[in-house]
Amino acid sequence: MHISALYQFPIKSLQGHRCESLTLDRFGAAGDRRWMLVDENDQFATQRSLRAMARLKATNTPTGVRIENDAGGRVEVEFPHAAVRRQVTVWRDTVTARDAGDIAAQWLSEQLQTPVRLVAMGAEFRRPLPAPRQGIQVGFADGAPLLLIGQASLDDLNGRLAEPVAMLRFRPNLVIAGAAPFAEDGWQRIRIHTAGGPLELECTHPCARCAIPGLDPFTGKAGKEPLRTLARYRRGEDGQVYFGVNLAPIMADPAGAVINIGDRVEVE
Repeated sequence: MHISALYQFPIKSLQGHRCESLTLDRFGAAGDRRWMLVDENDQFATQRSLRAMARLKATNTPTGVRIENDAGGRVEVEFPHAAVRRQVTVWRDTVTARDAGDIAAQWLSEQLQTPVRLVAMGAEFRRPLPAPRQGIQVGFADGAPLLLIGQASLDDLNGRLAEPVAMLRFRPNLVIAGAAPFAEDGWQRIRIHTAGGPLELECTHPCARCAIPGLDPFTGKAGKEPLRTLARYRRGEDGQVYFGVNLAPIMADPAGAVINIGDRVEVE
């Protein structure tokens, strides 16, 4: 088995992009979901309620982030080092984030036609995973530092669909080739053989899917697939539909570890 694709999503729920490598830190993949949009109540915003977010692409820059729309408009935002700090909510967690300023807020609010603000993780940011993994931190991602999907799992799904869907629908960080479909469901720990040495990751829990895989990843247009087909054979006893697994590093701070496409993967 090996890493066949890597993805990075700089701003939660905006478009991401493929990349050749991912550098890890104590929150997961560096530069991944380190920014987030919040509404007037400082609640996190996603495509679930603002589908137009799918039309905005985010790319990390040396000093911050670039956001582009599908018409060629863009705004460059520098990391807010000395900024107003806001108490924002992502799912059940309330965390301290830094406000990225009025220019970014105005541009994004115009794009989405609703008031939003852009916030970023600062040095004071803390969001530990629940017991028994309190030593592991996560950024603005939903439930774990990293998300993994097997390529064969997507191939299996696409073999059941009239029109295949892209991996971007499921927003993973790591894609693994060479395993059987849904083999990742039973993994407890994996080892990635990086150029800097072996990296061990724990499979914390399967990923329950929300409505976002049913949205076109570039337009936000909703459809019945692939969730309708997934529900026929990937529904758990709790009624949730599962696709992919969440990961966390075994060590509390894997700073400096770099995952590259082609890296060999073992199940421990």
